[in-house]
Formats: sequence, C-alpha cells, structure tokens
Amino acid sequence: MSFSSKAKNELARRTSDSKCCQMAELSALVRVSGTIQLRGLGKTDLLITTENPAIGRMIFVLFKRSMRIHTDLEVVKNNVLRKNNSYQIKITDATDILKRLEIMVEKDDSIVINNGLPKKLIEDECCRRAYIRGVFLGGGSLSDPEKSYHLELITHREDYANELKDLINSYNLHARVIARKKNFIVYLKEGDQIVDLLNIIGAHTALMSFENVRIVKSMRNNINRLVNCETANLNKMVNAAVKQKKHIEIIEQYAGLDSLPDGLKEIAMIRLNNTDLSLKELGEMLSPPIGKSGVNHRMKKIEKIALDIIDKEAL
Repeated sequence: MSFSSKAKNELARRTSDSKCCQMAELSALVRVSGTIQLRGLGKTDLLITTENPAIGRMIFVLFKRSMRIHTDLEVVKNNVLRKNNSYQIKITDATDILKRLEIMVEKDDSIVINNGLPKKLIEDECCRRAYIRGVFLGGGSLSDPEKSYHLELITHREDYANELKDLINSYNLHARVIARKKNFIVYLKEGDQIVDLLNIIGAHTALMSFENVRIVKSMRNNINRLVNCETANLNKMVNAAVKQKKHIEIIEQYAGLDSLPDGLKEIAMIRLNNTDLSLKELGEMLSPPIGKSGVNHRMKKIEKIALDIIDKEAL
C-alpha cells in the first residue's frame, strides 16, 4: 500500500462529530470526486467515484449523518489492465443537495455551478480544516518520503485552484498552482510544509511516519557528509605528506640533510620516518613542540629549498 493510501485510510476512518465540519468535508469530496450529470426538465444527477473503499464508505456515512440522505454504494469491477475496482454513489435529482453543499448557487434567477470555495460552509476554523481534508481525500496524493517530498491536490478549474491555494496558505504555508494537462494542481514540495498540512487535516499517524523517515534520511545524509569530509581531509593529508617527503628526499640526495638549519633538519627527519602523521602530530614530536602553523611554515621553507635545487640541476 502506498504512503498516500495509508494517509487517506487513516483520515477516512475518522469523521467529525460536528455537522458543520461534515458538510464542509462532504462538499470538498463531492467537488473533486463528483460528476454532475444534466438531464432534461432541469433535472440534475450526481455521481461520485473513488477507488478507495474506505473513502467510499466515508462519503456514504457523511451523506447519512450530515444530510440524512441514504445512498447506495456500488462496486464497479474493472477488468482492464488489472485496475482496481471503483466505488460509486449516484444520487438522482441532486440539485438541492448541490445547493446545500454550495457547489451550485442561485444567480440571476437561475442555478449555476459555483467555481469558487463554499464560503458559508468554511466560515469556522474547524470547517476550513475539514474542507482541506476532504480535498486531499478526494483528489490528493502524497509521495513516499523515502523518495521525495511532494503533496498535490488535483482540481479542474484554475480559479478554484487559486482559492484553494489561498486557503492553504492562510496557515502560513507556501502552496503553489501549476497547470498539468486539463487539470490545475495545488502542490507543496518542502518537507516541513507537508508536515504542517498533515497536522492541519488531522493525519497524525501519517505525520509521525513522514517525520521518522525525514529524521533517518537527515541522519544518513549527515553521516555521509562527515565520511566524505573525513575522506577528503585524509586524502589531502596523505598527498601533502607524499609531496613533503619527496622534497626532503631531493634535498637529501643533492645537498644532504646536514645542509639544513637545525629546525628544518629536525622536522625533515621526523617527516621521513612518519609519513602518516598530520602537521599537528609532527609539531608535537618536536623539542620544544610547535603548532600546526609553525610546522607548515617550516615545510614551506623545505619546499623552496628543494625547488631551488631542482632549478639548479635543470641548468
């Protein structure tokens, strides 16, 4: 089961006890999962379809509790390409229901589709959260956090998508809208933002699972960075030691180490016998000990002497 399905199943098992929140959530579910079918004589039918049985049962329960409407939940088998079964609820003569859900409104002595949010149904804070939850249940998806951080809500009209985006962003989030084929997608791509939205809609189990994955990924990335950093530093130290030893061997071959001042001779002898030590460790072996910068300064002098010898031999 996908991460998105687990989050939806969690939410579908919980319905609000408040009628106003039930109406707001049902309005969102019908908006993104429903199809309005126009018949003659001004008759309007409503067909709601979902592939998630838990969401299908939830819609059935919401109609019963919030509007006292008994509906039939029909299973439609899909035999093509091994697709999942779908679950449908069909309501005939649904104009009054759609008006109560603010999906259809009266305008200029006629009844038209409301292309915006149901303003009256989401006046209260709890109802706004319920509405966003309904949109996620009906048209949302959440990627597996092991792979990426991406949450999106699929809508069919740009003006509705922008109003939904503004509603989500009223919680200090940064949702955006993008057109994809004939749909308009409201999406979040930052882990912290997705966690906040899961908290808003009440998907607390999914939130904890999401956070656990994020913590493990963060620790793994930090360990990898530390290992890479240590490896880079070790390679740098080894390369520097090899280079320093080569300079010392050039001086030893052409001029002898006794030609060096006492301080340079001492550090040269220690480096020849300890090619695996850092500059700090070399400095601690001197008498008296000196710091890393002091050792580096002496090595620079040895390098200059070796390069001068190479130049002379080249002539």
